[in-house]
Amino acid sequence: MNLIDGKSILITGGTGSFGKAFIKYVLANFKPKRLVVFSRDELKQFDMANEIDAPNLRYFIGDVRDASRLERALSGIDIVIHAAAMKQVVASEYNPIECIMTNVIGAENVVNACIDCGVKKVIALSTDKAVNPLNLYGASKLCSDKLFVAANNISGADGCRFSVVRYGNVIGSRGSVVPLFRKQMKQGKITITDPRMTRFWLTVGEGVNFVINNLELMRGGEVFVPKIPSMRLTDLASAIAPGCEQEFIGIRPGEKLHETMVPQDEAHQTVEFENYYIIRPNFPLWGEVDALTYGGETGTPVSDGFSYSSDNNTHWVTDEEFSAMASIEGES
Repeated sequence: MNLIDGKSILITGGTGSFGKAFIKYVLANFKPKRLVVFSRDELKQFDMANEIDAPNLRYFIGDVRDASRLERALSGIDIVIHAAAMKQVVASEYNPIECIMTNVIGAENVVNACIDCGVKKVIALSTDKAVNPLNLYGASKLCSDKLFVAANNISGADGCRFSVVRYGNVIGSRGSVVPLFRKQMKQGKITITDPRMTRFWLTVGEGVNFVINNLELMRGGEVFVPKIPSMRLTDLASAIAPGCEQEFIGIRPGEKLHETMVPQDEAHQTVEFENYYIIRPNFPLWGEVDALTYGGETGTPVSDGFSYSSDNNTHWVTDEEFSAMASIEGES
């Protein structure tokens, strides 16, 4: 018997790229009592229902901004995956309060509703842009991360446990630069902001597996960070369109040359495992539990001054690896 079999699970923002992949994977590999897709777009739910149908799958129209609707949806739910967010950097800058209402107030609504409704475990999805943020999207996700970590302080010793999963760019997700590069390739020129730019990359399937694994490992308050490869944007463009002209147009407002998933300032809280890092909470939450051992593996505290950034990564995506990743996501 695993953690998911026989349980009721709700995923906010469930019609997005991650949500669809998560639902498909869980239906194919586990036996949940109930899976609930919670999102605000009825058309996307209609399209998803035509694509994915199962007797234990439910579609629930709602918005994380609406606390009472969340409480209704969470009745009888055991596990929540919080994937709903306003993610577009430019749209967030132009409509700042809308971003805050969804990413910050919505996160607080999820926390309160989960505690009040007796949910057992919650994992919130984060982003590398939440680390040392330059734009409002990143800043709002940093606030969200802090809310979910701190939620363990108020949920009680036997109450709901909250953790965060943070990762980088997802190949195959909506908004991925890969489709843009493919479109530009047909016009003979790919635009790149800066030749030095690097990013972390993973497939949506890898993200789903990481979340499910951490549902088993989590105790509450951790930020889980996977070890994933980096790639230069110039190499990405060359892998997609070999020989195509590349034009450099300059860094856009709020954009970084490199992304960071474990900042140097949090090195003293970070533990390294074979395939991931854990940033431990500032406040002691686990009593006498060994904070360095997860799933039978004992981690090692990282050194002072450590950081995990897309430019200092030791694993770089090769052309062959990228082709395999893109093929898995149906983009090749």
